[in-house]
Amino acid sequence: MSETHERKFVLCIRNDECEDLELRKVYQSLPDKKALEDGYLRIVDESGEDYLYPKSYFVSVSLSHRARERLLATR
Repeated sequence: MSETHERKFVLCIRNDECEDLELRKVYQSLPDKKALEDGYLRIVDESGEDYLYPKSYFVSVSLSHRARERLLATR
């Protein structure tokens, strides 16, 4: 499986007290099994770093191959 297929993207639907998240923006979610078990996702946020945020702040999105490539190129 290629690196692009392993990366997941999520849409921010809530950002309570999180200045580094923008509503209705697509973010890259990094694999973190422990965080997921605890109800969190590891997200590359506006700071360019990855942090844990509540899973309830996001919904998964399915993107075309071209959209994935574009998002990854801008990160």
